Amino acid sequence: MAKVVRTQRCGAITRITMNRPEYGNAQNSAMTYALDDAFYAAAADDEVKVIVLAGEGKHFSAGHDIGTPGRDIGQSFPRRAGLWWDHVGKDGAESRYAREEEVYLGMCRRWRELPKPVIAQVHGACIAGGLMLAWICDLIVAADDAFFADPVVRMGIPGVEYFAHPWVMGPRQAKEFLFLGERVDAARALQLGMVNRVVPRMRLAQEVTEIAEKIAAMPRLGLALAKKAVNQAEDAMGLQVGMDSVFGLHHLAHAHNAETGTDSLAGHDARSMRDGGGS
Repeated sequence: MAKVVRTQRCGAITRITMNRPEYGNAQNSAMTYALDDAFYAAAADDEVKVIVLAGEGKHFSAGHDIGTPGRDIGQSFPRRAGLWWDHVGKDGAESRYAREEEVYLGMCRRWRELPKPVIAQVHGACIAGGLMLAWICDLIVAADDAFFADPVVRMGIPGVEYFAHPWVMGPRQAKEFLFLGERVDAARALQLGMVNRVVPRMRLAQEVTEIAEKIAAMPRLGLALAKKAVNQAEDAMGLQVGMDSVFGLHHLAHAHNAETGTDSLAGHDARSMRDGGGS
């Protein structure tokens, strides 16, 4: 089986590539923990100054895996982002909350604090859980074919677990993004401040490499401190507390769906979300 995440180092730059192209790089737990391994290795390597996160195939990431043959929601993985109990074998909220606290919110927070600049190289779809991966990065460079969406309100859920929406695009635009669940193309994302640059698809990797090389010429500690300074300012504006509060609302929605319907996703799967306009 092919590795779900590939890593390649070229000089001071490490490129981490999600590698489930047949499923739009939908994130199962195997991919999440492979990403964690790759990020940790890059953080620990003194020769690495900049990290690039990319996706193999047609899309950056179509989101969380909610229906591929490799979905591993019932499988145990070693907990790294928190000390909640293993979700396997638990019922209801004891399972859902523990798993998403670890694999979704916890991992994204862990990666956001990586003390080296991380650039998201986004093309094609960046949807729901894909947004979370892009948003933990310090810069987002998008191809002109990229599009962004968080359609989970269709499930009755108020946004993905790593709820950075108001900080990424502003409160009013965040409401429109969530209420409509529509795709935002790369040009519009640039206007909203969601991405740093938009470049032709054929030049995407080259542009990202050129930016990474310029950043890599800076002192390592200076980069780490500059990143921490901006992150701390963002936290002072309520990012961490806001995410905690929305994470509770997110799980209220899961519990409501499970109590009133057939499952915690309101009966939706990848196909119904796609056909509804999400991807």
